[in-house]
Amino acid sequence: MENYEKPFVQLSLRLATLFFLVAFLGGCSQLKSTFTFTSSEDIDKELPAKSLAIQGMDDYNVGKYFTAIEFFDEILTRYPFSPEATLAELKAADCSYHLERYQEAAMLYEEFENRHPTNESIPYVMFQKAMCSYKTIDRIDRDPSGATKAIQLFEQLLKAHPDSPYTGEAENRISSATEFLANHEYFVAQYYVRTEKYNQAIVRLQYLLATYPETTIKDKAEDLLTRIEAGDPPKSRLWAWFPKLSMPDWSFFANDEEENSPAGEFKQ
Repeated sequence: MENYEKPFVQLSLRLATLFFLVAFLGGCSQLKSTFTFTSSEDIDKELPAKSLAIQGMDDYNVGKYFTAIEFFDEILTRYPFSPEATLAELKAADCSYHLERYQEAAMLYEEFENRHPTNESIPYVMFQKAMCSYKTIDRIDRDPSGATKAIQLFEQLLKAHPDSPYTGEAENRISSATEFLANHEYFVAQYYVRTEKYNQAIVRLQYLLATYPETTIKDKAEDLLTRIEAGDPPKSRLWAWFPKLSMPDWSFFANDEEENSPAGEFKQ
């Protein structure tokens, strides 16, 4: 049975990829006119791009992002005005994202957004652009700028497309990144206490409580601030008194990221 099933599965994947391409290209009204071929020369120009797109999607769908991005880049180089070029732009950005080239992916998503501001995939593009910053969030003793940027970009998505399929996930990511920033401030306050710079610790704790009043670290920040202001800051075995530096898994709020791709037109 295995010898008969394998060709059937491969054929199914190819048919699914072809259906995806037709749905993508057909869904963009600005590209529909390009499918009205007027001569055999036009057909000859389009088929190579379509073939490259199918091969790129075949590799993309099985996680071969290194080779998939080569097919998409070739479309953009050889057939920049073909209907498949828009697809290639988006999937090249997706490949860079999955290859953890977040800075490059963010740039490609932004270029797509600028070139195709009315494309139906823009909410997805904005979400992915925010995710590129979110993915750079590290331990709380590291640079918090990724979390700050992610919150800003997620909020832009919520403002521009409040009813998009990514609203709930964006809100969860904002909550998670906010927790990270609050814990970062608490870590800095810990440092000042350890070095007996209590005035600086008070300033950071007050800032934490004013800026992130709904975070889970709030109660500990209030307790520490109370002890410092009472002249009784913790002085012994601070590494035991304070929480560990490691933060929760920042994928806590994440479902399978494949589910975050736009349904139908951008099935990954």
